[in-house]
Amino acid sequence: MNILKQLVLAKHRFSGLTRHCRGNENPISLRSSYLHSSTDASIEVHSPEQEVVIALGSNVGDRLDNFNNALELMNKSGINITRHACLYETAPAYVTDQPNFLNSAVRAVTKLGPHELLAVLKQIEKDMGRFGGIRYGPRPIDLDILFYGKFKVHSDILTIPHERIWERPFVMAPLMDLLGSSADCDTVTCWHSFSLLSGGLLEVWEKMGGESLIGKEGMKRVLPIKSGLWDWSQRTSVMGILNVTPDSFSDGGKFVSVEAAVTQARLMISEGADMIDIGAQSTRPMASRISAEEELDRLMPVLEAVAGMPEAEGKLISVDSFYSKVASEAVSKGAHLVNDVSAGQLDSNMLRVVAGLRVPYIAMHMRGEPHTMQNSENLQYDDVCKQVASEIYSRVKDVELSGIPAWRVIIDPGIGFSKKTEHDLDILVGLPNIRAEIARKSFGVSHAPMLIGPSRKKFLGHICSRIAADERDPATIACVTAGVLGGANIVRVHNVRDNADSVKVCDAMLKQRSTKNLS
Repeated sequence: MNILKQLVLAKHRFSGLTRHCRGNENPISLRSSYLHSSTDASIEVHSPEQEVVIALGSNVGDRLDNFNNALELMNKSGINITRHACLYETAPAYVTDQPNFLNSAVRAVTKLGPHELLAVLKQIEKDMGRFGGIRYGPRPIDLDILFYGKFKVHSDILTIPHERIWERPFVMAPLMDLLGSSADCDTVTCWHSFSLLSGGLLEVWEKMGGESLIGKEGMKRVLPIKSGLWDWSQRTSVMGILNVTPDSFSDGGKFVSVEAAVTQARLMISEGADMIDIGAQSTRPMASRISAEEELDRLMPVLEAVAGMPEAEGKLISVDSFYSKVASEAVSKGAHLVNDVSAGQLDSNMLRVVAGLRVPYIAMHMRGEPHTMQNSENLQYDDVCKQVASEIYSRVKDVELSGIPAWRVIIDPGIGFSKKTEHDLDILVGLPNIRAEIARKSFGVSHAPMLIGPSRKKFLGHICSRIAADERDPATIACVTAGVLGGANIVRVHNVRDNADSVKVCDAMLKQRSTKNLS
């Protein structure tokens, strides 16, 4: 059901803006749903749990570390975070002579009443070093309650919904990330009704400028990686594949020695690779699984050598593994992100470990495991783009609940993994459909960087009658072109030189189209 229809129904469900609860809820909640009290009033909402939205901002010290610490303290204080918005770097508002901010927001559930919640957040701010200062001025952390359940709150010290939501793009952008084009519960429908517009919060955001505001000088959507913030909208990144395995489908056995692997990494960087993805376990169809220990024996000497190359300065190194032990060891020796073909399904500790590592996480769509992914059961789809989108979103929900914020997640539709040829083609031409389907449930996840990996895959051999994998590079370039024009942000390839050229042309076309649309 779309937002407009839900808001029409909400007008019949709620008896006015001062009463935002369903008729079958506790009468005490109904009587206190509109709180208008002094600071010493004892009126408070007491119910088993309320869903809340809390905005975060920081522009003093290590802004990202401030966010991480605030999230940890909230979770320890009875504020259980369930969803995260994207991360934004924004120009300061009101008081402009100060550093840029990081902004985001979270959805959470809590048993704390609204004033109790406010007190907890103020204590967290204080514990993190915020004391007084200029209004709208610099601060290590700023935590604001945007929504509290279905309630409006008015007291001397607290107003909910937050009174300045409607004028602040740096608040509205992350708030929208926590929603979808379809409201997922009555509470969200109620939040939309607070806007007093028939189109709800979506209409508020569109009237501000919506997505057209993102990427401009005053607001960038970013992903924290290495020691910086990556704005993936600026250009498409090329990830070079470095398999140090004896049995990978394309280059198995070629780069098992440290010397050969370093030579290949150096070549890919010289040809335009932004990232090097090192894998020590084959995930080709029917591949047998090796232990984490054997994978580490293959991986670590190469990883340490590549990380120590002068040419790797400024580049990103990814570890391609579904083992948490491998991910942890790799990050400790220089890897900057974790690429997991199983999205946490093959190692129950993976999500918890990556959450602790605080590095970006690539969550790929796959059914089963490499040995079983191409069986008949895993190849059943009615609408592959719709189902892949739904299954990716389900995995990202688990990722977030495990403590990995959505702003650290990269999504991958898993071309060649539990897919037939026609499925892979549908995905390549349907990337916008995948994003749109995810957006029904979460705008934030739909905005995540998307990686595609069609390089030399078997379906290209079927289409082009190329048995040898290394003869499929021209077909790969065609896929990369379609993918980038369809919204992919990272392409994972064996042949970096030719695909990097394809990416540059695609980026130039997209930039030209954007320029035309603005004129």
